Amino acid sequence: MAKAKYPVQEYIGVPVEQDDSGQYVVRDNDFQLHSWRTGRHTKGKYQGEGQIFLTENHLTVAVIAAKPVAYKDRHAITPMQRFTSEFVSDDLVAAAKAKLH
Repeated sequence: MAKAKYPVQEYIGVPVEQDDSGQYVVRDNDFQLHSWRTGRHTKGKYQGEGQIFLTENHLTVAVIAAKPVAYKDRHAITPMQRFTSEFVSDDLVAAAKAKLH
């Protein structure tokens, strides 16, 4: 029996952490953007840029950009664990997006 395929999205994100006032900030000023993808067991729904998700290693990451990935190409990208309902500020998204290009 063939396994069910599922839609796969790539999420380009930046690791974030909460500061003393509970605001999300970029974890490292000299940050790199990394890619994760939805997996078969990913929980939650993608709601837009700036949304925070958790990786399988419990890293907190803010989505900077998302794009579809061919199902057959999914193994090149690390799966993420789950989306949260939290978002980072638009300023943080804009600052991180500047690194995309």
